Amino acid sequence: MSMKELNGAQFAEMVIQGANHLSANAKLVDSLNVFPVPDGDTGTNMNLSMTSGAKEVKNNVQKHIGKVGSALSKGLLMGARGNSGVILSQLFRGFAKAIENKESIGGKEFAAALEAGVETAYKAVMKPVEGTILTVAKDSARKGVQAATKSDDIIEIMEAVFAESKASLERTPDLLPVLKEVGVVDSGGQGLVFVYEGFLAELKGEKLPDSPAAMPSMTDLVSAEHHRSVQAYMNTEDIEFGYCTEFMVRFEKDKLAGRTFKEELFRQDLSKYGDSLLVIADEEVVKVHIHSEEPGTVLSYGQRYGSLINIKIENMRQQHSTIIGETHTPLVTGNKKVERREYGVVTVSMGSGIAELFKSIGAHSVIEGGQTMNPSTEDIVKAIEEVNADKVFILPNNKNIIMAAQQAAEVIGSQAVVIQSKTVPQGLSALLAFNPGTDMDSNEAAMNEAMSHVKTGQITYAVRDTSIDGLEIEKDDFMGINEGKIVVKSREKAAAARELLAKMLDEDSEILTILKGEDVTDEEAEAITQFVEENFKDVEVEIHDGKQPLYSFIFAVE
Repeated sequence: MSMKELNGAQFAEMVIQGANHLSANAKLVDSLNVFPVPDGDTGTNMNLSMTSGAKEVKNNVQKHIGKVGSALSKGLLMGARGNSGVILSQLFRGFAKAIENKESIGGKEFAAALEAGVETAYKAVMKPVEGTILTVAKDSARKGVQAATKSDDIIEIMEAVFAESKASLERTPDLLPVLKEVGVVDSGGQGLVFVYEGFLAELKGEKLPDSPAAMPSMTDLVSAEHHRSVQAYMNTEDIEFGYCTEFMVRFEKDKLAGRTFKEELFRQDLSKYGDSLLVIADEEVVKVHIHSEEPGTVLSYGQRYGSLINIKIENMRQQHSTIIGETHTPLVTGNKKVERREYGVVTVSMGSGIAELFKSIGAHSVIEGGQTMNPSTEDIVKAIEEVNADKVFILPNNKNIIMAAQQAAEVIGSQAVVIQSKTVPQGLSALLAFNPGTDMDSNEAAMNEAMSHVKTGQITYAVRDTSIDGLEIEKDDFMGINEGKIVVKSREKAAAARELLAKMLDEDSEILTILKGEDVTDEEAEAITQFVEENFKDVEVEIHDGKQPLYSFIFAVE
């Protein structure tokens, strides 16, 4: 069996099987993660990225391979997550660019496109590290080019690519000492090998099993228990940049003000704020992945070019502590002195998930409180004192807490400003706009401005019969609250949520963030997501497990 020409429909099937094979083995890839950061989710990120690309391909199956490649590139760009996911998207961005005008391609063109992908991926990474997915991609592409000088059979070339990808993967511990020390191969490289294995199987007319593959040979050096604790080979305190920050910027003409977006300049400017930087862009958006100590500063820089979408910020020190079984020590504690800092942020939260979300994006102290448990002025004063800062911003996130926060600001000696956030979404939006690199007045203005662009919805239940705003509400009815006003009531939680969202979402809505309450199952949250995807196709949905009491759902619409 041989293949001298590859068209779009055939390439689409390769992509789909490659994505499926990676998906089946995502947990295995997760178990290998040890470098460069302790986030432990390389397989998950690559799987979500590749799945997004395959979904776009399924919607654009045609014989023109250039157009199928462009669909894959677009889907990967929009879905790319994490270091390895972004690199994967760049590999196929370069591949797609090389074939964009081709109806079909031969063996030499296929190999050359793989090599073009490697060049694009290396350019996207500020400081390329060998012994990672980049090395596996580079070695296997070179082998493909060599094979293409001897044969024009695409199957033979792909066999050479796949064989070299496995060999290169086995060599990664020789390039990264931490891999050899722990006894694993590179996780991102392993993910790419699974993709290439799927490609080859499709070309040969084979179907790979849905069950996970066996562990790579290097992993035989360690026990399964050891796999669960590979992060123990890193110390939490050694993590220099603690926040894994991912976001996209949708370009806006008024912010560009006639300027041309320059990817290299954008990458160079962001490199000052951290490491593990990846920047990729097309005509509409730029996607960023960076590890930084100042996620707010990074986001503020990105906002110069347009609107922020798909924001994800994770506290890697806390992740690492959890993975290796340590007890996470909060930044603020009465038993541990905190060094004096210029800025501090104190916020109020209900629900442990929401509290962690605030911490992950830069809050220094999170006070437990909310609708039925308002913190006192003294509680807020103590929190301000513990952050030990010259200047403090306070986010009450509830209209009933604003006055206590204002009193605390008056009592405290340092400069303290209350940002009058009345809801959790407003508080989150304001905190994302905070920039420690600017002055107090500029921050106050930016945080208040950010709050004005978010709409808040809530689903809760009635504790008694009442009549309000034309609605006859009975005890235990679920109520939908839009910007503080009850607009929906229903005996069913899901129905109330759907009706509320139908009133909140419109043609200007871009992002819906869902904070899931402690009474909500994953299935209920997924049903709401499906409702939005079916009825508001242009709205991106993000779900966080807020674990908040009383409110089944908190919705933020931007």
